[in-house]
Amino acid sequence: MDDVVVVLRLEGGKANAMTPDLLDTLERMIDGFERGPAAAAVLTGYERYFSGGLALPHIIDFDRVELRGFIELFSRAMTRVFACEKPIVAAINGHAIAGGCVLALMCDWRILVDDPATRIGLNEAQLGIGLSAIVIESLRAAVPPASIVPIALEGTLLAPRDALALGLVHELAPAADLLARATAKARGFASRPSAAVAQVKHALRAPALETVARTAEHEAARWLDTWFSPEAQARLRAAVAKLGGTVAQRGTPSTPPPMDSSPAHSVTQPLPRLGAHTRRDPK
Repeated sequence: MDDVVVVLRLEGGKANAMTPDLLDTLERMIDGFERGPAAAAVLTGYERYFSGGLALPHIIDFDRVELRGFIELFSRAMTRVFACEKPIVAAINGHAIAGGCVLALMCDWRILVDDPATRIGLNEAQLGIGLSAIVIESLRAAVPPASIVPIALEGTLLAPRDALALGLVHELAPAADLLARATAKARGFASRPSAAVAQVKHALRAPALETVARTAEHEAARWLDTWFSPEAQARLRAAVAKLGGTVAQRGTPSTPPPMDSSPAHSVTQPLPRLGAHTRRDPK
């Protein structure tokens, strides 16, 4: 069954930073996968980036209404991955920072490249911002209870072996073997009857999804409060400046720095026999 696993490759500009276009592309990738014939998927990034997280230069000057719209889009895209009826293996080929780590958490199995220079983690607390409901609930579902505080409250960016020790990822693999290992794992999931897999996934995810539905609006408001706090604004703007962006002080009109001009897109590749690429361009 060589055509039952599909590779979903996210390529959305510099570091796969999460812009509205990339999040929209991600949703459509999952929609296409769920409607298609493949029984399992591998989700990966490009070069040395899985995803660097939210595109801070793009959103740093959003007002509260604009940012609420963006974080709702982010939460919807993450929920779409989390609630997918078919199994998804994350082949984490490089840095998975903040929102990039969140995306990995949405997947059923996580294999991280065994490169000491790679970092993965939820560093939001270090930036002074909170975690939205879908992040909290997926984290609860994905990692051992004893690991939640080091991952979420300390907000440390972890080297691969530390991430493995905390249960943030399930396996490590050399870069040359990463895609093959992830594909083999996905093929193992695909070998199970699809109706049974879908029912079990739904049952496992349902408590988290129900909690997200119940608390998302309230937690989004609290998350926005953290984002617009003076301390968070100072830290976020310092982070944007470090990335090479130019930001104004809050309340001063500014032009957001240009993002990488490459459009967000995905490549879907059946494995391994077909070898054809289908490009799904964003709207």
